[in-house]
Amino acid sequence: MGKNLIIVESPAKARTIKNFLGSDYEVIASKGHIRDLPKSSFGIKIEEGRFIPQYRVDKDHSEITKKLKNLAKKADTIYIATDEDREGEAIGYHIAQAIGKNPEELPRIVFHEITKSAIQKALQNPRTIDMNRVNAQQARRLLDRIVGYKLSPLLSSKIQRGLSAGRVQSAALKLVVDREREIQAFKPQEYWTIDAVFNDTIDASLAEYEGQKIGKMDIKTKEQAETIVQKVKNEPFVVAKIEKRRRVTKSPAPFMTSTLQQAASSQLGFSPKKTMMLAQKLYEGVQTPKGITGVITYMRTDSLNIAKEAQEAARELIEKKFGQEYLPDKPKQYTTKSKGAQEAHEAIRPTMLDFTPQVAKEYLTPDELKLYTLIYNRFLASQMKDAIFETQTIYFKSPSSTFKASGRKLVFDGFYKVLGNEDKDKLLPELKEGQEAKLTKIEAHQHFTEPPSRFSEASLIKMLESLGIGRPSTYAPTIALLQARNYIELEKKAIKPTETAFKVIEVLEKHFPDIVDSSFTAKMEEELDEIAEAKKDWQRVLKEFYDPFIELIEKGKKEIKSQKIAIPIGRSCPECGAELVKRKGRYGEFIACSAFPKCKYTEQLESQKPETSEEKCEKCGSPMVVKRGPRGEFLACSAYPECKNTKPLAKKEPKKLEVKCPECGGDIVERFSRRGKFFGCANYPKCTFISKFEPVDKKCPECGYMMAARTFRGKDVYECIKCKHKEER
Repeated sequence: MGKNLIIVESPAKARTIKNFLGSDYEVIASKGHIRDLPKSSFGIKIEEGRFIPQYRVDKDHSEITKKLKNLAKKADTIYIATDEDREGEAIGYHIAQAIGKNPEELPRIVFHEITKSAIQKALQNPRTIDMNRVNAQQARRLLDRIVGYKLSPLLSSKIQRGLSAGRVQSAALKLVVDREREIQAFKPQEYWTIDAVFNDTIDASLAEYEGQKIGKMDIKTKEQAETIVQKVKNEPFVVAKIEKRRRVTKSPAPFMTSTLQQAASSQLGFSPKKTMMLAQKLYEGVQTPKGITGVITYMRTDSLNIAKEAQEAARELIEKKFGQEYLPDKPKQYTTKSKGAQEAHEAIRPTMLDFTPQVAKEYLTPDELKLYTLIYNRFLASQMKDAIFETQTIYFKSPSSTFKASGRKLVFDGFYKVLGNEDKDKLLPELKEGQEAKLTKIEAHQHFTEPPSRFSEASLIKMLESLGIGRPSTYAPTIALLQARNYIELEKKAIKPTETAFKVIEVLEKHFPDIVDSSFTAKMEEELDEIAEAKKDWQRVLKEFYDPFIELIEKGKKEIKSQKIAIPIGRSCPECGAELVKRKGRYGEFIACSAFPKCKYTEQLESQKPETSEEKCEKCGSPMVVKRGPRGEFLACSAYPECKNTKPLAKKEPKKLEVKCPECGGDIVERFSRRGKFFGCANYPKCTFISKFEPVDKKCPECGYMMAARTFRGKDVYECIKCKHKEER
């Protein structure tokens, strides 16, 4: 009698499940996608309007496929236990096809968490592979192949080699480029605010003047501001009105994929890719006091559902640990606004509430613990009572003006008991309406409107989600792909598009507007959802997209002007005699033969050739040249690749400034990091003074600290290193 065979996609997942089952079960991993479209060809056969994918088992999976086939022959029952999302459903389908079984006959088991009880429950309630969900995933895969395989070569031929386009990727890139265009076109507007201090301690702002409400941008000039200050400063004030209100801050929902990625980015500094890698490990199984088990539920989800058992366990813990006053009358329910959300799924939550962050500290790596703590605390907070604040507003009135002071006090901390409340109470003193108030200080402050900020990884994911572009499993890979293709750069966690990104988007906007249209991309996601729900035929969706798209491709081949500029340099190719030209490639400018591709001669520009040092290679005697790597400059043998000798470059003395450190009086020196040049104290780490811009011998008129020279919005200014006060140079 054979064993029962359970097939999953991940080795870690297989190891965890093995721990829960007896010797009657064999658990094996397919190691991801066992079949896919071929890498070296289009891989889609089109016959009579139907799209037939030409799936192949790749070389990396040939051995595991043989093993699966052999085990399947001996097994009594074969269970498909791949992940519960559409991609997991498709992987299960391909596994069945690869081992020669009918996908619609094999028992399929799904679970939101990899725990003993969840696995046993799944085995008792198997279903079959959902072909509607498989077809939705196939449609996604074929759509992405059509766009990538037909459009990417066109971009490469017209702009530069190595470019790519994608259905979700290009729509996301357009968002980044459009934001940068807004920033570049932005013109700052001047405005002034008038702030006052009453009774020596109460900060207030001008809210009304001469019967008119004063908004943020209503005072445009210094003259207007000074006129108001001069009129108001000698007027008598009284406390005109005092308002006290209760404000409820609702407990946050548990995490789904997008909100977990956003919170991990803003609170922990994790990239989406890193967040998902750590979450995968926590889901698939880690060591715990109960053995290896999954400690969070499935991490690719757009659902906010919570299992009834998990809610009851959370409520018991809250009452026991924090008391009845923190427990809502009824369990809290949350719903997602995402289109096409899989409500049968669950939110991301811990699987065992007794595996607290304090216990987990002994078992998890530091980064795993940070993410687990974030998930654990957020889930617990989602089931606690709301927080209550008392807001306070005092209006100070004179014959011509009204000033407004605001404060707040936390009355009941609710869910903040777990999450912590970083906002300190700003309490206003007890005053009475009608009493006199003393105007202690009044000042006008100049401001300029700020351009929209660049996207961070977190805010881009939030935007993609709100527009319906992509799904939980696509957010992190999309951003990683944009970086890998050199379309975006991260500057202090802000996403900046490269020059190549602008060129690509300009071409796509003109010739393929649908590919970069967020509403079109979102509509396509909705159609994929309808395929999964058996409301649309996947072949029809593919055909409706393919025919007009291919027309645009053929039209683009003729109409898109080449941006590959080749500039003759007045020399002949040493190999074939044709003219040499200067071209622009993926890694910058270079010299190439104009007879390419027949002649593939290339050479570096003189300005890009490495600097020759005075040192000789101790291995072959050739001159050593200065090269730059990820960790800075180093010496390498000029005879490379015949000789691969390298050695560190002797460190140069850092440039010393004439001004001294304002903190300790030591020297200030010029330094370099991956983010560029900065200035720091030579006595580091004893002294931690640092400045992004070059410090100068000038004191700030506001706070007395050292100022630095910089360019701000096209103007040369001095900026205080501490308080950021600016003045023209």
